[in-house]
Amino acid sequence: MKKIIAILCVSTIFSCSKDNGIVLNDNKDDQPQITTPCKPDFLNIQSNSTIEVNCLLDLQGETIILPSNVNFEYKGGSIINGALKFSGGNISGELLNHKLTVEGNVKLKSNTFFFEKEKWDLTEGQTTSEIALQNTAKLENLFFLIKNLGADTFKIDELDAFFEVTKVTSTTTNQNWYPSLEAVNLPSDFNLIMSDNTHLRIFPADRYNRKSGAILAVRDAENITISGGNFYGDRDERVFSPDDTGIEGSHLIHIHSGRNIVVDGGNFQDGSSGTFAIYSFGFAFNPDYNPTTNVTIKNCTIKNSRRMAIALVDGRNVTIENNTFINTGQPSANTDGGEVGYAINIEPERFRDSNGELKERQRVFDVLIKNNTESGSRGGFLTLTIGQDITVEENNIGTRVVSSFTSGIRIRKNKFKALGEATDSWAMFIAGSGETVFDNEIFENTIEGYSSGIIVGTKDASIHNNTILNCGAGIQISKVENITINNNNIDVSKNGIQATNTYANNITLKENKVKTSGNYSVYFAQMNNKPEDQSKTVLFEKNTFYNDKSLIFSNAYGVTFINNIVNGGITLNNATNCEVLENEIIPIEKHGISLSNSLNNIKIANNQITKPTGTTSNYECIKNNSTTITNVTQNNNSCN
Repeated sequence: MKKIIAILCVSTIFSCSKDNGIVLNDNKDDQPQITTPCKPDFLNIQSNSTIEVNCLLDLQGETIILPSNVNFEYKGGSIINGALKFSGGNISGELLNHKLTVEGNVKLKSNTFFFEKEKWDLTEGQTTSEIALQNTAKLENLFFLIKNLGADTFKIDELDAFFEVTKVTSTTTNQNWYPSLEAVNLPSDFNLIMSDNTHLRIFPADRYNRKSGAILAVRDAENITISGGNFYGDRDERVFSPDDTGIEGSHLIHIHSGRNIVVDGGNFQDGSSGTFAIYSFGFAFNPDYNPTTNVTIKNCTIKNSRRMAIALVDGRNVTIENNTFINTGQPSANTDGGEVGYAINIEPERFRDSNGELKERQRVFDVLIKNNTESGSRGGFLTLTIGQDITVEENNIGTRVVSSFTSGIRIRKNKFKALGEATDSWAMFIAGSGETVFDNEIFENTIEGYSSGIIVGTKDASIHNNTILNCGAGIQISKVENITINNNNIDVSKNGIQATNTYANNITLKENKVKTSGNYSVYFAQMNNKPEDQSKTVLFEKNTFYNDKSLIFSNAYGVTFINNIVNGGITLNNATNCEVLENEIIPIEKHGISLSNSLNNIKIANNQITKPTGTTSNYECIKNNSTTITNVTQNNNSCN
């Protein structure tokens, strides 16, 4: 049984000399660690006194009960092997260590605590799972101890340690696995600041334990900042199961119902499932729903994440800014790239109940993704599967962006430049249908070096003021409704605007500027030609087609082509319900307007056609080679 020593209320300030005597302190700050032992007279400590410690004070297993408002100041010494029980007062953080217990009503002298690894019995370097599990408990307990002592900032410089976070630590009979619980948790109202010398590593999961963990976690907590540091996952050390379908692995940080959370400036690599998982307690339609709110991830480098770098499945007011994403979802030395393969995956879960009503288990809205740089992702930079009111702006993107079942999306002012395998793909695929898809806008982006610039396969969207350069195709249209494609600048090597085997309803293409060195400025084939689509409409108005390339409308229904400038020729082949009106047409080495095969309900009027030029005189302003004509009219067309 520990001896309890009561301290009498006698004033003293003590330290030690080389002969262990009690002397007055010389009051010098920033002294080196002193290991000279001393034996102070605790019977002389009074209330409201200050004790300056510049010696090694061994409490020999005793608990010292202090009078009221006693302060302990660090002057190079230390206190070990016992406990101090306070009744008010404070203690310098430098005096804390794993061999000293502080109890009672006490605060740290400073709001900032500086972690010194030598004082806290964490094991660095290669170790066992059991010791790594102790590291996890020790660091988490220290975070909460420092918070309970009144500090709000915890600084770590030198530390290189593994943390076991994939084992259940609950001792109850019905043990459940909660990855955010088994990680090193952070308390609320807390700032964790790390340096380039801080290295936190996840202990590799073995063949007997494949649970998914995280090094750090915010779990139902708020007002937390995590700055700096280096985080390492286990993707090349982990033992995956033989039947892994690409979903196993751990993240590096979990944010689980976090509020006002900032992660700033960390370096993250080799997450075996990903880097960040952002989600919430409860379902959005239940009263116990506890949403993640106001999260910022900024200035981080995220490299070689398996599956995805950021998985955002539930959260509002989320900012992802000024980060660098490298090689997400790519195979590595010991693993494949897993499923998904996108740097950022926004994918909340929802379903329809037995009555057909849409129910949202999770929600993501009010998201800003800005000024990030991405390269080498297997799938792409960003997939917006489901979400509302998401802005993607001013990012430097080396792969792709896809949008699906979204509303209120703004993809603007981004620079897409295809790198590596991305040159064989599209830059943006804007997809999705149904009642949750509306009010999406894609504008002022620059796209360069892809096989296709933008694929549009959605509804209720505006695609405008984009620049598409050095790509194969410019804009590809597929299954669209209520779409405007306006004021885009397209300069490509194949087809400028194309659509094949699809439908388009109430789509307007206006004031676009199209150049191509390839086949066609516009290539529409099998457009709206199915019986259920033949009443759908497409409008081309006030566009400029600069090259001497053809515009083809083949097996097409419902196209109105009005007031455009065409430096080439227009072909209608097997066309129905089409109009070519008030255009300026300047053909070179081709007919101005070519009509062929079956035509039905066609109007060609008020076009100004320049007489075709070239090496042969066989071209005409309007050439009619149609075989079947029904209600085809030509009025007031000029040929000069």
